[in-house]
Amino acid sequence: MSDNKDRLTYRPEPETKQKIERWYQVDNCRSKNEFIEKAVNCYADMLAAGESTTLPRAVQSAIDSRLKLFEDRIASLLYKQAVEMDMAMSIVLQSLNVSEEVLRQERAKSIAAVKRTNGQLRLEQKLRELESEAWQG
Repeated sequence: MSDNKDRLTYRPEPETKQKIERWYQVDNCRSKNEFIEKAVNCYADMLAAGESTTLPRAVQSAIDSRLKLFEDRIASLLYKQAVEMDMAMSIVLQSLNVSEEVLRQERAKSIAAVKRTNGQLRLEQKLRELESEAWQG
Protein backbone atom coordinates (compact mmCIF):
# COMPACT_ATOMS: atom_id res chain seq x y z
CA MET A 1 0.00 0.00 0.00
CA SER A 2 2.86 2.41 0.71
CA ASP A 3 4.07 1.99 -2.90
CA ASN A 4 0.91 3.67 -4.14
CA LYS A 5 1.63 6.80 -2.07
CA ASP A 6 4.82 7.45 -4.08
CA ARG A 7 3.27 6.84 -7.46
CA LEU A 8 3.09 9.69 -9.91
CA THR A 9 0.69 9.78 -12.81
CA TYR A 10 2.43 11.06 -15.90
CA ARG A 11 0.68 11.56 -19.23
CA PRO A 12 3.28 12.64 -21.79
CA GLU A 13 2.47 14.34 -25.04
CA PRO A 14 2.82 12.04 -28.07
CA GLU A 15 6.15 13.61 -29.09
CA THR A 16 7.56 13.16 -25.59
CA LYS A 17 6.29 9.58 -25.49
CA GLN A 18 8.13 8.87 -28.76
CA LYS A 19 11.34 10.35 -27.32
CA ILE A 20 11.06 8.18 -24.22
CA GLU A 21 10.39 5.07 -26.33
CA ARG A 22 13.41 5.80 -28.51
CA TRP A 23 15.97 6.87 -25.91
CA TYR A 24 15.38 4.78 -22.79
CA GLN A 25 17.03 1.71 -24.33
CA VAL A 26 19.83 3.75 -25.91
CA ASP A 27 20.64 5.05 -22.41
CA ASN A 28 20.81 1.43 -21.13
CA CYS A 29 17.86 1.96 -18.80
CA ARG A 30 15.99 -1.10 -17.59
CA SER A 31 12.65 0.69 -17.79
CA LYS A 32 10.99 3.87 -18.92
CA ASN A 33 10.55 4.81 -15.27
CA GLU A 34 14.31 4.65 -14.76
CA PHE A 35 14.86 6.82 -17.84
CA ILE A 36 12.31 9.42 -16.68
CA GLU A 37 13.86 9.47 -13.21
CA LYS A 38 17.34 10.03 -14.67
CA ALA A 39 15.99 12.81 -16.91
CA VAL A 40 14.25 14.54 -14.00
CA ASN A 41 17.37 14.28 -11.82
CA CYS A 42 19.55 15.68 -14.60
CA TYR A 43 17.22 18.61 -15.17
CA ALA A 44 16.83 19.26 -11.43
CA ASP A 45 20.64 19.26 -11.00
CA MET A 46 20.94 21.76 -13.82
CA LEU A 47 18.36 24.03 -12.18
CA ALA A 48 20.08 23.63 -8.80
CA ALA A 49 23.32 24.80 -10.38
CA GLY A 50 21.55 28.09 -11.02
CA GLU A 51 22.53 28.13 -14.65
CA SER A 52 20.57 27.50 -17.79
CA THR A 53 23.64 25.96 -19.38
CA THR A 54 24.70 22.36 -19.41
CA LEU A 55 28.36 23.21 -18.72
CA PRO A 56 29.66 22.69 -15.20
CA ARG A 57 30.55 25.89 -13.35
CA ALA A 58 34.28 25.08 -13.35
CA VAL A 59 34.33 24.70 -17.13
CA GLN A 60 32.27 27.87 -17.63
CA SER A 61 34.59 29.77 -15.29
CA ALA A 62 37.66 28.56 -17.18
CA ILE A 63 36.13 29.62 -20.50
CA ASP A 64 35.18 33.02 -19.08
CA SER A 65 38.68 33.67 -17.74
CA ARG A 66 40.31 32.68 -21.05
CA LEU A 67 37.85 34.90 -22.92
CA LYS A 68 38.69 37.80 -20.59
CA LEU A 69 42.42 37.32 -21.29
CA PHE A 70 41.69 37.25 -25.03
CA GLU A 71 39.58 40.42 -24.83
CA ASP A 72 42.31 42.21 -22.84
CA ARG A 73 44.92 41.19 -25.40
CA ILE A 74 42.80 42.39 -28.34
CA ALA A 75 42.10 45.72 -26.55
CA SER A 76 45.82 46.20 -25.92
CA LEU A 77 46.70 45.48 -29.55
CA LEU A 78 44.00 47.83 -30.84
CA TYR A 79 45.22 50.60 -28.53
CA LYS A 80 48.81 50.20 -29.77
CA GLN A 81 47.58 50.19 -33.36
CA ALA A 82 45.57 53.37 -32.77
CA VAL A 83 48.66 55.11 -31.32
CA GLU A 84 50.77 54.11 -34.33
CA MET A 85 48.07 55.21 -36.77
CA ASP A 86 47.74 58.57 -35.00
CA MET A 87 51.49 59.08 -35.26
CA ALA A 88 51.48 58.21 -38.96
CA MET A 89 48.53 60.53 -39.68
CA SER A 90 50.24 63.37 -37.82
CA ILE A 91 53.44 62.96 -39.85
CA VAL A 92 51.55 62.78 -43.16
CA LEU A 93 49.39 65.82 -42.39
CA GLN A 94 52.41 67.83 -41.26
CA SER A 95 54.23 67.10 -44.50
CA LEU A 96 51.25 67.83 -46.80
CA ASN A 97 49.00 70.82 -47.02
CA VAL A 98 45.57 69.23 -47.22
CA SER A 99 42.36 71.19 -46.86
CA GLU A 100 39.45 70.06 -44.75
CA GLU A 101 37.33 69.76 -47.88
CA VAL A 102 39.78 67.26 -49.39
CA LEU A 103 39.76 65.30 -46.11
CA ARG A 104 35.94 65.19 -46.12
CA GLN A 105 35.90 63.92 -49.71
CA GLU A 106 38.50 61.25 -48.92
CA ARG A 107 36.58 60.18 -45.81
CA ALA A 108 33.42 59.74 -47.89
CA LYS A 109 35.35 57.66 -50.44
CA SER A 110 36.91 55.56 -47.68
CA ILE A 111 33.56 54.91 -46.01
CA ALA A 112 32.10 53.80 -49.35
CA ALA A 113 35.11 51.54 -50.00
CA VAL A 114 34.88 49.92 -46.57
CA LYS A 115 31.15 49.31 -46.99
CA ARG A 116 31.63 47.95 -50.51
CA THR A 117 34.34 45.48 -49.41
CA ASN A 118 32.76 44.72 -46.02
CA GLY A 119 35.93 45.96 -44.31
CA GLN A 120 38.24 43.67 -46.28
CA LEU A 121 40.36 46.42 -47.82
CA ARG A 122 43.81 45.71 -49.20
CA LEU A 123 46.48 48.11 -50.39
CA GLU A 124 46.55 46.36 -53.76
CA GLN A 125 42.84 47.04 -54.26
CA LYS A 126 43.26 50.68 -53.28
CA LEU A 127 46.21 51.05 -55.68
CA ARG A 128 44.15 49.58 -58.55
CA GLU A 129 41.29 51.98 -57.77
CA LEU A 130 43.64 54.97 -57.74
CA GLU A 131 45.25 53.86 -61.01
CA SER A 132 41.83 53.41 -62.64
CA GLU A 133 40.79 56.90 -61.43
CA ALA A 134 43.99 58.33 -62.91
CA TRP A 135 43.21 56.70 -66.30
CA GLN A 136 39.63 57.94 -66.25
CA GLY A 137 40.39 61.41 -64.94
